[in-house]
Amino acid sequence: MQLYCESLTRYKRLQTREVRVGNLLLGANHPIRMQTMTTTDTMDTMATVEQSIRCIQAGAELIRITAPSKNEAENLQNIKDELRKRGYETPIVADIHFTPNAAEIAARIVEKVRVNPGNYVDKKKFEQIEYNDQEYQEEIERIRERFTPLVKICKEYGTAMRIGTNHGSLSDRIMSRYGDTAIGMVESAMEFLRIARSEDYHNIVLSMKSSNPQVMVQAYRLLINHMFDEFGECYPLHLGVTEAGDGEDGRIKSAIGIGTLLEDGIGDTVRVSLTEDPEFEIPVCRDLIKRYQTEYRENQSNVPDFDKLLYDPFAYKRRETIQIGNIGSKHVPVVIADYHKFNSISPDDLKDIGYNYNEFTDKWNIADAAADYIYCKQTPSFNLPGTLKVIMNHQDWMTSNNNEQCFPLLSEVEYLNDAVLKSTQINFVMIDCYSQNTNHVALELVFERLKKDHTAVICLSSMNVNPVQSIRRMIIALREHEILNPVILIVDSNHNTNEQSLIHYAVESGALLIDGMCDGICFGYHYSNPELSSPMKLLNSVSFGILQAARTRISKTEYISCPSCGRTLFDLQETTAKIRAVTHHLKGVKIAIMGCIVNGPGEMADADFGYVGSGVGKITLYKGKEVVKRNINSETAVEELIELLKVNGAWVESPSIN
Repeated sequence: MQLYCESLTRYKRLQTREVRVGNLLLGANHPIRMQTMTTTDTMDTMATVEQSIRCIQAGAELIRITAPSKNEAENLQNIKDELRKRGYETPIVADIHFTPNAAEIAARIVEKVRVNPGNYVDKKKFEQIEYNDQEYQEEIERIRERFTPLVKICKEYGTAMRIGTNHGSLSDRIMSRYGDTAIGMVESAMEFLRIARSEDYHNIVLSMKSSNPQVMVQAYRLLINHMFDEFGECYPLHLGVTEAGDGEDGRIKSAIGIGTLLEDGIGDTVRVSLTEDPEFEIPVCRDLIKRYQTEYRENQSNVPDFDKLLYDPFAYKRRETIQIGNIGSKHVPVVIADYHKFNSISPDDLKDIGYNYNEFTDKWNIADAAADYIYCKQTPSFNLPGTLKVIMNHQDWMTSNNNEQCFPLLSEVEYLNDAVLKSTQINFVMIDCYSQNTNHVALELVFERLKKDHTAVICLSSMNVNPVQSIRRMIIALREHEILNPVILIVDSNHNTNEQSLIHYAVESGALLIDGMCDGICFGYHYSNPELSSPMKLLNSVSFGILQAARTRISKTEYISCPSCGRTLFDLQETTAKIRAVTHHLKGVKIAIMGCIVNGPGEMADADFGYVGSGVGKITLYKGKEVVKRNINSETAVEELIELLKVNGAWVESPSIN
């Protein structure tokens, strides 16, 4: 199997062509660039200029502005002139969807145009049409005829282009042949790229966006392989998770998708799509890419290479494991809450991880997002909920009198020592992945024992500067030795803010969850972090958020919310908050909140229900891709959405909180 990158055991940036966007160079060995998109009406020149300046001052290196029609495309000249008059030379990107004429106007004005192959020429009507080979080729020629004029204009004016495929807006033609798949996304972009190359035009960036991080990551990896196979080179790649949402969930989903690829050395520009003001996207971009700005990340040499990739990076499949307790096999990944810094634990301390004790009834109320294990110094002095189990360091476990709910954590030395007493049910075994102190002889002995031990759950961590590559290599080693014991991923954060810690956890665990490599997660924190004086609620929320975003454990409602732009027909932030407030308890239901038809039925392909702006003050409701209610008043639209959920059996009353 061809490798899509050189970063599977140590970090190395993927080498791509150099592309010029105005005065900005990207790709090749240039820094990873940060960009965002305005949310103002493009016809409001001054509002767009002022917002662009706020984004530039926050650190944006490219500014994208929607141009849905000829009028907006023409007004880009006024916006550009005003920015240049004020001394801002930041390149402008025109965002085009359905209107080739607008793209051809914009390409003569701004430094870059973005086109979406799914709706630039092809249309999306959700019709299943069968094409024979001749008919399919005729459609390709129709695309060539319509797309080539834009290519020639871009070549003449020195304008860059992004060919940006979105998972949700694949055309009916692509869907008919490839289905709703990552390879369909790749082929959609490759059709346009082949046309551009036939005109000797190469100032091109590509993207493969999806609201599902799994699909997004697979599509980028496949695209790289296809470009190298067909052209012998790779064009720069713009990374983003489309419709990621807002707040913690939006940051987690973006960090998993973008961070997984950055860990692979993939990505030349980044945009974090949040349903927030665009300048707030830039700090998240910065926290993501600064992990890859230090040269020493490439110098890690103690992780062994391998001869064969023993998993498929282009399709999700969870690593096959045996079941030990409630860990591994077909069980969802477990969450372990790290209480090891607590000297003692009370029932109130467990509220933050989903366990609420009712003293009157002497019963525990257990939330959907309740941790499965706690790691602590000593056995709690009260009766634990029956579903909650305890992990303790071996010496502490030896003093415990609760062998039904308490299990030991063993070092490699303790695990190999036959004189050390072990549990007959579950033993957690710590392995440091390829640090400078790794004893490879002892590691081989551990492998031999694990292969025969059906009580051992492997806990992997790494002190290396590239922990993802180190842990991934250890999991490949487990496969090489045919070890089927489940794996828990241990991630510690030394960052000093909640947002930096959140991104750290999401990248380092998400990159492995995306490839189905672990059966549980445990996040530790730096004791001196001033924002984490009471961290357990945050860490529990982040843990379940990461598992949900990686599509490995569903515990709450999921919102697919677009970041807003000049096409948006209502206040997205306010509406998203309103919908979240009344639907947040609907576990597993996916609700899309889209500002306009461009980001409507196509972009929300992964959602169960959709709330889409269809005109000023008007909302259209969807069930899947089907219109259910069209052009209803926005004042009553949330109530209508609730009624739609009820009619389709997706509604339950919100539980009371004790």
